[in-house]
Amino acid sequence: MEREKHNIVRVSNVIKSFKLGKVDVQALKGIDLEIQAGHYISIMGPSGSGKSTLFNMIGGLDKPTSGKVFIDEVDIAQLDAYELAWLRCRKIGYIFQTFNLIQVMTALENVTLPMTFAGMNSDDAAKKGIRLLDLVGLGDRFQHKPSELSGGQQQRVAVARALANDPAIILADEPTGNLDLSTGEEIIALLKNLSDERVVTVISATHDFKMLNVSDQVVWIRDGRVDKIENREELSISLGTIGARE
Repeated sequence: MEREKHNIVRVSNVIKSFKLGKVDVQALKGIDLEIQAGHYISIMGPSGSGKSTLFNMIGGLDKPTSGKVFIDEVDIAQLDAYELAWLRCRKIGYIFQTFNLIQVMTALENVTLPMTFAGMNSDDAAKKGIRLLDLVGLGDRFQHKPSELSGGQQQRVAVARALANDPAIILADEPTGNLDLSTGEEIIALLKNLSDERVVTVISATHDFKMLNVSDQVVWIRDGRVDKIENREELSISLGTIGARE
């Protein structure tokens, strides 16, 4: 599919402060960032750099102290709780390091839950859920509960769930953090294919340098600021220095 040339995410001078006792701590110190639709973006940086805070701002999981975050040119800080819930349900799919699957539900029930919240009837949701589980290679495991699946399989269920309502954006928070090397590579390849084939914007907060192999752009965060932004062609020059493969 052809990628549209427009910015699906725009972050403008975002500052985020927290109170630690009587001390004000600035986690983000004036972030400006534009993310183009259909691109695979990795947000990277050391622990405590602010990358997870930025990730939460983009996902509408937290609000900036000052500055603006736009999703498709909608300022999400101006949305009320209902409007924000609607946007998160329909525009954004979430994937978490700890999978965040509901343990008492089957793989299919986990995948169809966001569809139910969005108002889809149960028959249509079940058919779509099976298609999505097929897409991630788990069509034969739809009746299994998380405890009956490996870590990699649980993360595949999480990917299918993130796609439930055909989001424009998938936000993946350390999606390979709890997976072994080869399984992590499989999940990265799966996300890259989804980005390419479905023209979904994938934004991943990660420590995993294997992400560099598939990223269209890497945003390096350091000390609450954007340190640098590297495009794919620039990354290919430096891949060898960190032991990643072309």
